[in-house]
Amino acid sequence: MLKFFRFLVLLFLIFFFLAPHFAPAASYKSEYKLSVVVGPKGPWGEGAAKFSELVRKKTDGRINIKCYFSGQLFAGKQTNEFLLLRQGVADFALASTINWSTTIKELNLFSLPFFFHDYKELDRITNGRAGKKLDQILEKKGVVNLGWGENGFRELTNSKHAVKKPEDLKGLKVRVVGSPIFIDTFRALGANPVSMNWGEAVTAFQQKTVDGQENPVVSVIIPYKIFDMHQYITIWHYTIDPLVLGVNKNAWKSFSKEDQKIVQEAAKEATDWQRKKARAGLENSNDAITFLKKKGMDVTILTREKKKDFKDLTGPVYKKWVEKIGRDLVTLAEEELK
Repeated sequence: MLKFFRFLVLLFLIFFFLAPHFAPAASYKSEYKLSVVVGPKGPWGEGAAKFSELVRKKTDGRINIKCYFSGQLFAGKQTNEFLLLRQGVADFALASTINWSTTIKELNLFSLPFFFHDYKELDRITNGRAGKKLDQILEKKGVVNLGWGENGFRELTNSKHAVKKPEDLKGLKVRVVGSPIFIDTFRALGANPVSMNWGEAVTAFQQKTVDGQENPVVSVIIPYKIFDMHQYITIWHYTIDPLVLGVNKNAWKSFSKEDQKIVQEAAKEATDWQRKKARAGLENSNDAITFLKKKGMDVTILTREKKKDFKDLTGPVYKKWVEKIGRDLVTLAEEELK
């Protein structure tokens, strides 16, 4: 009888300690889909792959995340990505705040013209009260934010001439992201903004039917060899493009508390790594700028003082979009930047 009792105790202990590892797997999906707008190369795509790999390893394969690169899940219309994530078509996404901003107006905070001067200011917002408020807004919409990644400050390139003052933008045909705030900003600066998908834009640059574009240096300008099409670049940090590592709220709730903690740890590790990759050669050195110069680009770097004329012209855009984003959120961010 004593042996039998000991046997039962042993079974209980085995179940108690091992059940958390095996029980959830029975109700988990065999595959979780992670949506990525870009391809697997570059800091953005590599960050998604790293997150997927870390989760698989840390959960011993209980949570298997597959990356769907180049917008495979939303058939090219990247502004639909948030809706597909909320609906559960995708379970995870490493996504640009720009692409989600058409649905979540508050994310246009990061696209306010000349709002952020450097990466430290951005980190102050994402790690502060404004960032937490955005997390709450996303969660109410059905998506849990696991961490902030980075695409980068968006810089201007063109094939016509150096842009050192607002007058240099007059009439310049510039390909912009398909978001209304970008159209408003470039019109206010006197340019002719054109919204088109990236594949068409590259062809237009080669054929000289479009003069310029705006994108991050490390994530787009260098990998896509924009220097082969555009001789001039202006480093002006006119807007920033953070990434959100989001998970569908129902998928998140389906994970055990233990696995939620593991996924959160993997997200922090992956986004910390990804941000460093996206800022490489820009944050603590000028290696990326030196590279562009070696490739023959004429580089103009605008100081805070030189950016003032551009910022003044976009004042009406700022006021218009503060109302759309929400005055309380913008005021909170402004206070944190002070």
